[in-house]
Amino acid sequence: MKRVWIGIATLAVVGIGVGAWLIFGRASAPAPGSQYEMVESSKGPVLARVTATGTLAATVTVVVGTQVSGRIQELLADFNSPVKKGQVVARIDPQLIQGDLDQKRANLLAAQANLVRARVQSEDSTRQYERAKALLPKKFVADADVDTARANADAAKAAVRSAEATLAQARASMRQAEVNLAYTTIVSPIDGVVISRTVDVGQTVAAAFQAPTLFTIAEDLRKMQVHCNVSEADVGKLKPDMTATFTVDAWPSERFTGTIHEVRFAPQTVQNVVTYDAVIDVDNNELKLKPGMTASVTVVVAERKDVVRIPNAALRFRPPADMQKQVPAEAKADPSPDRRIAWVFRTDKAQPISLRVGITDGTLTEVVEGDLQPGEKLVSDLAGGTPSGAGGNAAPRMRPF
Repeated sequence: MKRVWIGIATLAVVGIGVGAWLIFGRASAPAPGSQYEMVESSKGPVLARVTATGTLAATVTVVVGTQVSGRIQELLADFNSPVKKGQVVARIDPQLIQGDLDQKRANLLAAQANLVRARVQSEDSTRQYERAKALLPKKFVADADVDTARANADAAKAAVRSAEATLAQARASMRQAEVNLAYTTIVSPIDGVVISRTVDVGQTVAAAFQAPTLFTIAEDLRKMQVHCNVSEADVGKLKPDMTATFTVDAWPSERFTGTIHEVRFAPQTVQNVVTYDAVIDVDNNELKLKPGMTASVTVVVAERKDVVRIPNAALRFRPPADMQKQVPAEAKADPSPDRRIAWVFRTDKAQPISLRVGITDGTLTEVVEGDLQPGEKLVSDLAGGTPSGAGGNAAPRMRPF
């Protein structure tokens, strides 16, 4: 009887052990692919974009200044005032310049009188010389007297020319004073809107070294431009007439559209970052956009519709050395920048496949050629391992287009 109980106890212990192995042993066995982190290929559009930040400005902006110094006597335009070309927008007190003009006018009259006197004297000296020269053959005058008369005649002619020059100077000086007096009336050079005024009535402006700014006038706020700074890595992707979209903080839910007018050649370097100015033409018929607003610009430089696409994380995966041995030698030797290796999970293991990739939107990359179907699992990292991107494959590049 004792042996029977021993046998039963032994069978119970064995049963418990087998049950525990079935429960815990099988549960702890790794599922296929559990050592990898996976992403999935898909089918759909891929848009390659260039993003930049810019500032809105009027297409034509004119700074209106003054070329003469004086006190602001009158302002006939203010912020947001519409103005026409030739319209008076300000006046400078003309009293000092008017006084200067009167003095220059008097100088001109004096110069005219001096010229008349010089001409009379010249004519008299010329007659005396001709008379002495006629009397010389008859020996009524000495040779020295004739020489003196000729010298006096020549000097009188020179005095006439000097008086003529003085008259010209006086006339030019008076003309300059007249121009300065005209400059005391400030007119708008274009049709537009005043967007800035920097002076007040009674303020004195000095134009000794540079023209002081009175107003800034925008020609037509219904036509505006966005000046955005594009990095040197992206500037080669932009071309004139490309469509650009942008948003501004004032209208966060609205997207505005424009067209690239030009990409300027002049570089701008800020903190060792080189950028170029891309100018975007924008219609502003509703006058929602205002000069100086900050615009977040997006330009779609390439688009592919309904293509197989792969997450960029799969292209950044860098397998360990034992997996690298599985990559075919011909795939390793291909130097093409658009040739990449991805690891697809098939038949319970990761297999390398060679792909030719196209454009990327920063998250997904177009697959142009390769044995890959939508919905397939691809390795993006080792589970619990070091993050991918520490060696091996580099980030995907955009294929030329």
